Amino acid sequence: MKFEKVAVVGAGEMGHGIAEVFALAGLPVSLIDVKQDILDRAKSRIADSLKHMASRGRIKPEQVDQVLSRISTYTSIEEGARGVDLAIEAVPERIDVKSQVLKALEAVLSPDAVIGTNTSSILISELSQFLSRKDRFLGTHFFNPPVVMKLVEVVKGPETSDATVDAVMELMKSIGKVPVRVKDSVGFIVNRIEGPELLYFCLLVDRGLAKPSEVDAFFRSQGLPMGPYELMDYVGLDVVQELLKYYAAKLSKDYGKCRTIGDLVSKGYLGMKAGRGFYEWEGGKAKIDLSRQTDKVGLLDVMLLEVNEAVKLLEEGVASPDDIETAVKLGLNRPFGPITVAKTLTSSEAREKLEAMSKDFDCEVFAPARSIRDGRLREAIEGRLQPAQPKPESTQPQAPQPAPTYGDYKNLRVTKVGDRVVRIALNRPKLNLMNVELLEELGAVLDKVKGDPEVFVVLITGEGGTFSAGADLSAYVADSVQFSEFSRIGERTFRKIVELPKITVAEIKGYALGGGLELALSCDIRLATPDATLGFPEVTLGILPGWGGTQRLPRLIGMSRAMELILTGRRINGREAHEIGLVALLLGQDPDGEAVKYAESLATSSAPIAARFAKMLVNKASEVPEDVGLEMESTAFGILFGTQDMKEGVSALLQKRKPNFRGK
Repeated sequence: MKFEKVAVVGAGEMGHGIAEVFALAGLPVSLIDVKQDILDRAKSRIADSLKHMASRGRIKPEQVDQVLSRISTYTSIEEGARGVDLAIEAVPERIDVKSQVLKALEAVLSPDAVIGTNTSSILISELSQFLSRKDRFLGTHFFNPPVVMKLVEVVKGPETSDATVDAVMELMKSIGKVPVRVKDSVGFIVNRIEGPELLYFCLLVDRGLAKPSEVDAFFRSQGLPMGPYELMDYVGLDVVQELLKYYAAKLSKDYGKCRTIGDLVSKGYLGMKAGRGFYEWEGGKAKIDLSRQTDKVGLLDVMLLEVNEAVKLLEEGVASPDDIETAVKLGLNRPFGPITVAKTLTSSEAREKLEAMSKDFDCEVFAPARSIRDGRLREAIEGRLQPAQPKPESTQPQAPQPAPTYGDYKNLRVTKVGDRVVRIALNRPKLNLMNVELLEELGAVLDKVKGDPEVFVVLITGEGGTFSAGADLSAYVADSVQFSEFSRIGERTFRKIVELPKITVAEIKGYALGGGLELALSCDIRLATPDATLGFPEVTLGILPGWGGTQRLPRLIGMSRAMELILTGRRINGREAHEIGLVALLLGQDPDGEAVKYAESLATSSAPIAARFAKMLVNKASEVPEDVGLEMESTAFGILFGTQDMKEGVSALLQKRKPNFRGK
């Protein structure tokens, strides 16, 4: 598809801006509206915008007239849309108005032309019913002001062809926009995510919990250019009211609970355009008393509502995590979006806070999304959700569900165990030998685990009856330089384990030889079966332990014992390893199950921040002078005093209950 001429129907706030965007990109544009005076006013505003851009050096002065010359105005769709390749309607958010425009466009346009709608919330499927060529109809939602805002939500309707979406995505990129691909859903991405916030702020005022000025003062103090009520005034309270009505009909009746905005609109207080809304407006500015801030609202409350709605979009398959993050950042002009915020949260804390908000406001919209409720927030924001399965009608007990995965890997089996433990199992039958590919996958998993606030403990083991018999030496190695690099890859990967801000546990069974033992040595705690076989056979092969064994073993069991094991290649069993302090605990008949229970116990009994600092200090003990280590220890001790986990630990001790640490 080639787009060589564009028509924009509607010369209002959005329409004239969209026309300017295409004209700036060098395309001839037909700007269409019902009256010539509306079009003249739009053309004048475009001229003012271009002159401002020229004064700021964004375009050359001579380009002002060139761009204006590309825009022709028409009061007839039949005349203005004839011969265009893409027509975008940007008329008011009323289905009756949009339907008339869409029918008129389809009657004029060629069968190959594409029709876009700049609707901000209405389902594409609702609007497409007025067209016969549904495969060439889609959402093209620009943001205000279109000349400045980079985001365009490209919305695929149920019958929109992939070719149409792909072509429009490329067109938007060519005119300097950042398009995101969206599946048809109420509100799309940005407006859908803002929906619960609008309802929240409505209910705050309805219930008299805080004054608009106090809330706006708080958000201004957080660095936002506008508070929520000022922003609603700026957009137009009538627009907000229509959005809430539509959401009440399509998403949840809760959106119909807002009273204050309806009362203001009924009085004609529509916001900035009427001179009065929540505030009085003068000269394009709201008169707000910012001297007092409310303490009834927390920034995290609002961020959680965004995260919750973003997760719902992910569950519905509306967009990818990256596209949701991009859309909110660009559409709301923020440095971060809900996916970034979600990465700092655990499912449990999000669930508890959202449940409390839902109960306090008697509002189901605020209730946690399914994935948050089920402890799968991380899977959602990393795009690892499985399609929802219908609940079985049978009352018979269901078979146990498989443990949730933590990503798919060729050489590893990674699963989430409960809420706080990740189990990484080497999976290269039958001896779990490690090659470069496995090490790279292990490094990728560790990077992912590092940033997951829900994971407190990492359990490393091997699938089947063997931990790992070491490095795979059967792979082709060209020269000594390449072999040295193989050593460095292993060292760097294992260093990630040492420095991981989580507790790491190695479950040793069968063989833990060479690189396998070095993998275990990089963990904080080692568990082993009594009959496990541990050793460093490298010197008997003409090499030496090359993944940290010569450095870590002496620190664990002393130089004399380490020297003997490394120089002789002698193998020891798990029981002897336990006796010399190499292994902390011996496992019984069910090593896998016992190791998981041990890891889960650690995850619930050890405060993660305290464990992180303790791990760092123990590892540094052999690397720094004692006085430096003691200074680091006292600093860490002081930091921990201010954590929520410290308060929870002391409180649990006094109340004789089990602590609920959150890593905060």
